[in-house]
Amino acid sequence: MPFHMHFTADDLLSSRFAISPLWETQEAIRTLRTPARQGYHLPWLRQVRSVARGLDLSPFELVMPRRGHNPDFLCPPPDGVFATIDEELARVRGTDPAVAHADLAGALAATPGADDDERVRALLDDPARTVDELAELMARVWDTLLAPFWPRMRAVLEADVAFHSRRLADGGPERLFADLHPKVSWSDGTLTVDQRAEHVRTLGGEGLLLVPSVFVRPDVVSGFDPPWQATMVYPARGTATLWTVPGPAPAEPLIRLLGPNRAAILTNLDAPATTSGLARRHDLALSSVSAHLSVLRDAGLLTSHRDGHRVLYERTPLGLTLATGGG
Repeated sequence: MPFHMHFTADDLLSSRFAISPLWETQEAIRTLRTPARQGYHLPWLRQVRSVARGLDLSPFELVMPRRGHNPDFLCPPPDGVFATIDEELARVRGTDPAVAHADLAGALAATPGADDDERVRALLDDPARTVDELAELMARVWDTLLAPFWPRMRAVLEADVAFHSRRLADGGPERLFADLHPKVSWSDGTLTVDQRAEHVRTLGGEGLLLVPSVFVRPDVVSGFDPPWQATMVYPARGTATLWTVPGPAPAEPLIRLLGPNRAAILTNLDAPATTSGLARRHDLALSSVSAHLSVLRDAGLLTSHRDGHRVLYERTPLGLTLATGGG
């Protein structure tokens, strides 16, 4: 059944991208119990499986049913482009208990056998305590399963936002949504997502929040009822190479020409990236990467452009030729 989102001109102007550590935490929990997702993340699963066994994730089995409503307060739409996990968890902990109770009741109604489970009654009897316990469990999942890998995950997510922001700027929503996900289509000002429940929402000028995720593949998640901003979580580009070994080593002649760090930056710059993203990827100081990028740009090997508050770097044709050994 389709989910139709009707856009106005104001909605097109208000739509935005965001990166959410909290969404990745929720989707990582789903991946742990969804075999169809696990093939994309086997190296990660091998590294975290023993640690994951030490976490009691059973509360999420209750409040995050495989089908049906999931509590919106567990992953509120991010306020900014780059929210931190602490900022997002603070919003969860600030949930009004009455809102949490209604949200939990909707989710538990979609959980098979919940009516006869004493744990369900405990969750609903004290929603304020439930919110605190779920937020604390989310924090533990983040700290143990995701935080060590966040730099590489964030680099993939940033590259995805840069790619799709450019598609939106170059060709509008038609180009943006053309290949975002097979279940997503755009026609005459309406975005349609093929999902189980039929739903219609007029965005009313707030626009759509687009959140890339490395864990949501092969699915796409859409929803949030008012007063939340309409949100769609979609698979980020580059997930297939997320857990692979670091990119190819630069060729020896390139190292002699540019030095090892500049050669590595140029060789592995397969998608537009920020200075901070490259610093995390190459484990270098931000100031060092900034200096290397300036040299490479001055030599005509990189170009830069501003995307909101960020500056993105990518290879020029000459830089691509040198990095790949072409020509």
